[in-house]
This record gives sequence, C-alpha cells and structure tokens, in this order.
Amino acid sequence: MLDEEVLIDQLKNPKTREASYRTLISLHKERLYWHIRKIVLSHEDADDVLQNTFIKVFRHIDGFKGDSKLFSWMYRIATNEAISFLNKKAKQLQTDTQNIQEMAVQNLKADVYFDGDEIQIKLQKAIVRLPQKQQLVFNMRYFDEMKYEEMSDILETSVGSLKASYHHARKKIESFLMNQE
Repeated sequence: MLDEEVLIDQLKNPKTREASYRTLISLHKERLYWHIRKIVLSHEDADDVLQNTFIKVFRHIDGFKGDSKLFSWMYRIATNEAISFLNKKAKQLQTDTQNIQEMAVQNLKADVYFDGDEIQIKLQKAIVRLPQKQQLVFNMRYFDEMKYEEMSDILETSVGSLKASYHHARKKIESFLMNQE
C-alpha cells in the first residue's frame, strides 16, 4: 500500500504526476463511482461526474493542504460535483433536483447496470424524497458503512449533526416504506 504522503508528493511533482495520478485513479475510482452513483443514480451520469471529479482533483492537487485525508478531500469533490450535476440538470429541465432524482429512480429498472430488485427501487424512491443532506448522510452511513468521524471530515459537519440527520433520514425512510405496503 502506497503511503498517502508519498502519493501526494508524487502527484504534486511534475515528473511523477502522470503515473501517480493513474495510481490514484485505480485506488479510488470504484468507491468514488458508487458514492456518485448513489447521488445521481444513472450509470452514464455517474461516469461523467466521476471523470469531472478526477479532472478537478488533478487541477487542484497543488492546492491540497493535507488538512484532511486525501480520500476525504476527493470524496468532498465528488459529492460537490454530483450535487452540481443534479442542480445543472434540474435547471436545464426547469425543475428541481428531487424531480430529477425521481425520474432517475423510474429509469433504474431499464438500466442494465442496476441489478436491484423491487425492494431496492422502493428504497431509492424513499431516499430521493429526503432533503439532500439527509440523502448524503444516509447513503454514506447505510451503504458505505462510513464512520461519523470520516463523514464529518468529508461533509465538514459535526458528528452530532450527522447522527441527527441519519436518525431523521432513517425514520422518514421507514415511514415511507411502511406506507408503501
């Protein structure tokens, strides 16, 4: 396993940047892809957002100060890129992000990259009805099994606030699923 500080130094060095950037992508692309995919829902959109995320990482690596882990910084960029993508798409279609996500849930059944069942579809319908922050917190905690401290670094929010968001999200999802029976 490559030491993070060494990787950062290599990413900032013009002589080793390209090779270390390929290493960075291979280390983190899958986990970032699935994080983005849970936000935008569509495979094609997730691929686009992932590509934009890595472009931003590449362009801004010299500005990375090391205040957080490199992965937390990249996760934050991926989150912001996914949210920006949804906002831009909503503006283009003259609607809101919740409608964009609801349309994406409707399209999941036709998505060849989605292997979930009817229960997964219902869960996704419940998640997209949550406020954006609760969606993020729920996905990171429930699906990614991320610790609150790590989420706090990524979302730059207190652990207490994250715990409250997760609790509220879970209650809303449970209520939605109970009413779907």
